[in-house]
Order: sequence, then structure tokens, then C-alpha cells
Amino acid sequence: MTMDFQLFMEDYVQRARDEIVAAGFRELRTPEEVDEALNRKGTTLVMVNSVCGCAGGIARPAVKYALDYDKRPDHLVTVFAGQDREATERAREYFVGYPPSSPSFALLKDGKICAMVERHEIEGHEVVSVVRRLQELFDQYCDEV
Repeated sequence: MTMDFQLFMEDYVQRARDEIVAAGFRELRTPEEVDEALNRKGTTLVMVNSVCGCAGGIARPAVKYALDYDKRPDHLVTVFAGQDREATERAREYFVGYPPSSPSFALLKDGKICAMVERHEIEGHEVVSVVRRLQELFDQYCDEV
């Protein structure tokens, strides 16, 4: 039995997209959508989604749990590294001082980077430690909802 690798990857990517959208994130697929979303007033959490099984499999559930909290960002958006390349490149222009990292989370306030949770802080860590790190950032930069 042979499996078409491309079909497998398309299904895997779609499941990763669906999981983060179901958590309340809006997908940004163009540079223009990124600029519009990241220049809004308030706090914006950007998830740089990824097909990386180990780190992505920690990041997506972690952010879902982290959002069940008294303080949360005003806006939730996502770009998909390796899939929506132009949108991801544009988003990374806002992450001044941080190298490309996926999956990762960027927290912006009024269009300016406040903090990042990079891949090395996700991969190999327990989901609960990523949840705690995100909630620490929410405590520091976000308002109570």
C-alpha cells in the first residue's frame, strides 16, 4: 500500500489550521492582512503555526488552554510558516530583535513587539509550562476580560 505524501501533508496542514482557528484565532494569509491586523490598537497574540509535529503538537493545545484565563490579548491571529510564506515573512518584520522561529508566539501591543515565546521554549517542554509562560505574558501585558 502506498500513500501519497502530498495528500498526507495537505491533510496534516489543514488539521493544524483548523485546530488553531477553533481556538479563536483568525488566519492571516496575505501581507496586507498582516499589516491590518498587527497595527490595531490593543494587544495581539500572533501564533506562527507550523507543521512541526513535536513543537506544534505542544504549541496549539498550550495556547488553547492559556486563553482560558482572566487576562487575555484583545486579538488572536495566526500565520502559517512554510505555507503562507509572504504573510509569515511580513509578520516576522514586526518581531524586531527576534530570529525566525516556528512554531512561536509573539505578543504585540499597539503594533509593537512586547515579547516572544520561541520554538526553543516550546519544543521539548510540557504543555503546562508553555501555558504558564503565555499566561505570565498575559498578566504582564493584557487586561482582564
